[in-house]
Amino acid sequence: MAPERPPADLQLTPALRLPASELQWRFSRSSGAGGQHVNTTDSRVELVFDLAATQSLPPHLKARALRRLETRLVAGTVVIAVQEQRSQWQNRATAQRRLVALLLEAIQPPPPPRRPTKPTRGSRQRRLAAKRLRSVVKGQRRGVQPDD
Repeated sequence: MAPERPPADLQLTPALRLPASELQWRFSRSSGAGGQHVNTTDSRVELVFDLAATQSLPPHLKARALRRLETRLVAGTVVIAVQEQRSQWQNRATAQRRLVALLLEAIQPPPPPRRPTKPTRGSRQRRLAAKRLRSVVKGQRRGVQPDD
């Protein structure tokens, strides 16, 4: 059974699609176990996506993704390397899935800001009671001081 060929364009959401022309592929020999197969096939896959130069993302999503992925970017590009499978096609499909997951996480809207709250009366009382108890325990360790 031959593995399914990965689609040419990457569908991020129903409204967002990365065209295949913006994806660059590099292939090389895998490392690790596999015997002669590893030595003769280029099954390691690197998927390179230039996030800084893409025209397929709206400007606000592109800026959000650049900000969130700045520690992972190399000159504005995202590089996904996969060499887990013996098949180049399976590694290609895995690389595409990882890129989609990474970009979807990067373009998510930020969570709503936390509303600051004050400690409740009961929590303040419990905290002070715990401090008093701790003070008593430590005071009992001191022992009796002789009077001069």
